[in-house]
Formats: sequence, C-alpha cells, structure tokens
Amino acid sequence: MSPSQAGPLVIVVEDDAAIAEGLALNLRIHGYRAAVAGDGDAAILRIENDHPDLVLLDISLPKRSGISVLETVRGQGDDVPVIVLSARQDEFDKVAALRLGADDYVTKPFALAELLARVAAVLRRSRPAAPAPVVAKPAAASAPPAQLRFGGVEVDVRARTVLRGGQPVKLTHLEFELLTFLCRNEDRVFSREELLLGVWGLRQAGTARTVDNFVAQLRAKLEADPDHPVHLLTVRGSGYRFTR
Repeated sequence: MSPSQAGPLVIVVEDDAAIAEGLALNLRIHGYRAAVAGDGDAAILRIENDHPDLVLLDISLPKRSGISVLETVRGQGDDVPVIVLSARQDEFDKVAALRLGADDYVTKPFALAELLARVAAVLRRSRPAAPAPVVAKPAAASAPPAQLRFGGVEVDVRARTVLRGGQPVKLTHLEFELLTFLCRNEDRVFSREELLLGVWGLRQAGTARTVDNFVAQLRAKLEADPDHPVHLLTVRGSGYRFTR
C-alpha cells in the first residue's frame, strides 16, 4: 500500500476550489489521504461519514460558517482534531474556535511548510502513545503518576478522564495534554514558547496567544474562580506554572 493510501485522512473544508484542491494535492504528496468539502453542510456529512484523522476548516463557508461546523461536530461528541483556517484576524473568531475545541488556528495567507508542520504536530499529539517496551528499571526509577489530584479535581492519565467534584469534565485532546504537562511539572514556570514546544510540538512565532486561550479554557473548566485561579497561575512576564 502506498503512503497516500495508508496515511491519515485529512478533510479540507474550503469553498475556494483552487485552494482546496491545491491543499489536498500537497497533503497527498506528503503522504496523507485527502478529501475536500466545499461548504459547511457538506463538511458535516463528510466528517460524520468518513471519520477523518484531522480537519482543515475554513471559517468563511457557504451555507454555514466554520464556527457553526465546529460547534455541530463537537456537539455530536466528535473530538476529531481541527485546525481552523481564516483570512480574518478577528480575535473573536480565534477565541470562539479555540473555546469550541479547535486544536490550532492559522491565519491566511500562510506558508505551506508551516501548515504541514502544524498538521503533523496536531496528528502527533492526537495519537495514543505507542506502548513502551518492557525493560528492567533500577529500583529508584519511577513512572509518572497515572492519577493526578488537586483542588477537588481528579485526572486519570491512562483513561484520559477528568472529574471535578466527582462530576466528569470534558476536555479537548490538547487541553488534556496541556493540563497533564503542567501537573507533571508542578511549580515550574514555563514560557509560552516552551509550552508550544512541549505540548504542541511547535516553536512558531505569533502563536503564543494560543497558549493563553487554552489556559483560560482550563481555568474555566477546573478552577473554582477562573478570574482568581489558585492552580493554573500566570507568572507575569514569564509564562505559567501549576501548583496544588
């Protein structure tokens, strides 16, 4: 089987046929399978029927917007990774997309190499880690804890579930990755660039705001008072740190 047949399926949702086919062609050249949807309704049907590994979703679409598509998909319980594409630099669009569970947001025009890097990074983060080979470890070595607890929040790392006050809390894939990364590095201060590299697998200029939005979402879901957090803390001029 060729790489294009075996690779992850990416659905390109874009109403400009030339752009859509160009992106699909480049994705296939780089080993992905690719399909195209030209409007919001077609996108929802494609996602429901084809179960893609990732969606590249334009904001401005006929019939229904990309934000509406994302809201519908997430409302159906589908956690497919989504990278939102937009020619608009409206902060409202970015915040709305990230709050609905988008994994990244790319503003047009973008460099193809950058977009492909982001596709690879999101797919890498969304795949379950391969089981590690069983090897003998020194007695002093210890695995990262499978259960994390703080302030009435319980995180089961293996089951990828979160409870707050005994009630389930739904996190997107990258929200969960960011939370566990911070929890496992308690009291250490991370810059936004370090978090982009450690969680997203990218060091890209101009995406630090993505980290701010994801932290805000975690606070809204997990902190008793998101405006006055006690666990997910901002270190002014430096970044973020987690404390119990």
